[in-house]
This record gives sequence, structure tokens and C-alpha cells, in this order.
Amino acid sequence: MSNQKIALVTGGSRGIGRAICIRLAEDGFDIVFNYRSGKEAAEETRAACEAKGAKVLAVCCDVSSSEACNDLIAKALEFGGRIDVLVNNAGITRDNLLMKITDDDLDAVLNVNLKGPFYMMRAVSRQMLKQKAGHIINMSSVVGIMGNAGQVNYAASKAAVIGMTKSLARELATRKICVNAVAPGMIETAMTDAMTEDAKKAVKDSIPFREIGKPEDIANVVSFLASEDSRYVTGQVLCVDGGMAI
Repeated sequence: MSNQKIALVTGGSRGIGRAICIRLAEDGFDIVFNYRSGKEAAEETRAACEAKGAKVLAVCCDVSSSEACNDLIAKALEFGGRIDVLVNNAGITRDNLLMKITDDDLDAVLNVNLKGPFYMMRAVSRQMLKQKAGHIINMSSVVGIMGNAGQVNYAASKAAVIGMTKSLARELATRKICVNAVAPGMIETAMTDAMTEDAKKAVKDSIPFREIGKPEDIANVVSFLASEDSRYVTGQVLCVDGGMAI
């Protein structure tokens, strides 16, 4: 088995996922990431990671499929022979008031945001148990802690991710495999870029820091949780939100 560290990031083609891939590449990991659509964006992530010296494998697949997740793990192992870090970052929203959320809206969010991490953790756990080492990092959200009007389905999925994180942390602790979650607040993405200035101001005024975070703020915390500096940290939820969840 190679000693080169391998990090697998779901939803790595843009936004927070891209920032995580680039930061882990800087940290010395070779990178495997998946994307569901947008090959051009995926190639931009690949190029940015390769510029940091990493070898990169980009895989187009849908993490809401158990078979696709198993295949992604298999391709990562074929690529690097091991998986040291799994970051479950892929996620979607289908926001609306509860009475207007359709069954399809609920299923779509739960399939990607909840079942996706479940499938990935189930598949990667087998490999990490063989290695007797590994770091699993799940992307939750402050919405999963605080709740938010118009996001009942999304909040449910992100709260459930916290429950899965804590439960798996207990299961894998004796093998020194760390399982943690990161709960981002409002972060600069394509969604925030589309907001009006008045809307952005209203959001900023609700954050104790009075500013919107950057994808790199999340990537920096993931970097810590992916490193041996966090060897005694497991089952935790780190809010990266400028104080929103206080």
C-alpha cells in the first residue's frame, strides 16, 4: 500500500468543495473528487489542485446512488491504493415553505444530503478499518442546528448528518478513526453572488461577525480535521459561521 495520502471529496467541482480540494492538495494529499454535472468546472478544480502538486482523479457520478458511491470508492482505491480522508460535501437545496415542499423536493434533498454521506461512509469504513486509520468529515450546516424557515427538508437532512456523525464516531473510535462534522453558516457562493445588496446587508446584520464567510474559511477547518493535529477530536460539530449559532 502506498504511503501517499489520498483525500476523497464529494461535490468538489465548485464553491466550498473546490476550496477544500485545493487546500488539501496544498497539504500534500492527492485528490479524488466527484461532480454530478459541469465538466468545465470540474476541470478547473483539477487544474487548481494539480498546480499545487497533487495528482487528481475527477469522477462524474451521483452520490444519491448506493452503486455509484461504491464505484467511486473503488475508483479512488484503484487510483491511490488507500483513502485517508473522506469529505462528504455534496449537497443540494429545494427550499420552500413546508406546505409547498413536494414529495420529490423532500426525496431529492434527503437522497443527496443524507443518503449520500451514509453510502459513502458505509463504503469507506471498510477500507479505513483495514488501514486502522482515517478521517471522515461531514458537511452539516448551522441550519441543522438552528433551523430556518423555508428549509424544513434541508434542515432535517443536515441535522440527521450530525446524528450519523456522532454515531459513527462511537463505532470507529476504537480503531482511531475520527468522524467529525463542519457546520458552515452563510458562505460566499454563486447563491450569495446573486443576492441583492439589501439582501446581503440583512444577512450580514444577522451575523455577529457582520460579514459573510468565504469557502476558504471552511476549507481551513477541514484541513485541521483531516490532519493528525486532530487525532484526539471525534464526534464533534465545528460551527464555522461568524457566530450565527451562538
